[in-house]
Amino acid sequence: MKVLLIGVGGVGEAIAVIAQDKPWLQKMVLADYNLKRVKEVRAKLKDKRKFPAEPIDARDKRQIVDLAQKHQVDLIMNAVDPIFNEAIFDAAYTAGCTYMDMAMTLSKPHPTAPFSQTGVKLGDYQFERAAKWEKKGRLAVVGMGVEPGMADVFAKYAEKHLFDEIEEVGIRDGANLEVRGYAFAPNFSVGTVIEECLNPPVVWEADRGWYTTEPFSGQEVFDFPDGIGPVEVVNVEHEEVLLIPRWVKCKRVTFKYGLGDQFIGVLKTLKMLGLDNKEPINVKGVKVAPRDVVAACLPDPAHLGDRMFGKTCAGTWVKGVKDGKPRQVYLYQVADNEWCMKKFGVQAVVWQTAVSPVITMELLATGQWQGKGVLGPEAFDPDPFMKLMPDYDFPWGLKEM
Repeated sequence: MKVLLIGVGGVGEAIAVIAQDKPWLQKMVLADYNLKRVKEVRAKLKDKRKFPAEPIDARDKRQIVDLAQKHQVDLIMNAVDPIFNEAIFDAAYTAGCTYMDMAMTLSKPHPTAPFSQTGVKLGDYQFERAAKWEKKGRLAVVGMGVEPGMADVFAKYAEKHLFDEIEEVGIRDGANLEVRGYAFAPNFSVGTVIEECLNPPVVWEADRGWYTTEPFSGQEVFDFPDGIGPVEVVNVEHEEVLLIPRWVKCKRVTFKYGLGDQFIGVLKTLKMLGLDNKEPINVKGVKVAPRDVVAACLPDPAHLGDRMFGKTCAGTWVKGVKDGKPRQVYLYQVADNEWCMKKFGVQAVVWQTAVSPVITMELLATGQWQGKGVLGPEAFDPDPFMKLMPDYDFPWGLKEM
């Protein structure tokens, strides 16, 4: 398989590191607007001939198409901020390549009732074009990271093997990670953090469809495994709620994330001051997006690994009935930052996000996963994915609740 990897930030670097020794990978083009960063990542890889470096503007559809055709790639892997998704998604269609991302096209809140009704939902842009992709026999795999991604595969696995009826699928994410030396340091893309945490969270119910609620609502304490323990989690906008109901029969889907009071307080302050705004404003004659200023003031998540300590857990809680009896399970994956740094040289959050798309690349390359149109992770058979997880040092666990 030949891959055009657009974006070599923290997750992009981890994708290259994980994929580099795999026999199915023929070439992975490392493309980013920051060529210095591309060369930094390439220097860490063993066989540099497999990883040509290219500058790219992810907003430029023509440039993406030309680069894909220059290297005759099979798949375009989108590893940049979702603000660029539409251009990359459309470029993949034009180039005739399989497309994959880890976060779907962005939402827009309802103009008059943002905390009760959906406006433009995550992924709407892509699903509106699904018929066109299917007609051409092309495949776009959307939301294929860890959450969304692995968590969606877990939901499908639960439906296939663990339940006769599912009442609720709830993605639950928590950690005991700390970043030493910084008062505030998100361990993932700042733009993504602001987008998903400050937008109205989405909930799905079978008799109501998709609807929204207040940010940071629905507080509950969830007991995470492997020594992480009880963490307060809250509603956050996330792709699983938009994906799982399309392919998994259930009555309710939610997503809750452990943010912590300090983190929520900072995000609320950014919102109050307008610093979450992604639209450029005039500052003494210079056009600049407030969100970009915030990002520039914070440390790069790709370079936080040696300051991070603890574990992060991503997983899927499922409640339902099996053999006439009530059942609740939590399917999960835990990443320890110290182990990730020692084994792969990348921090835990970006490593955990990167493994699933690489597993998916193998499944596509070997023909174990096939399809056409715009498909989420739960549209495929979960068994080949789950079988490969241990081979990627990515073991999963199951906890009866």
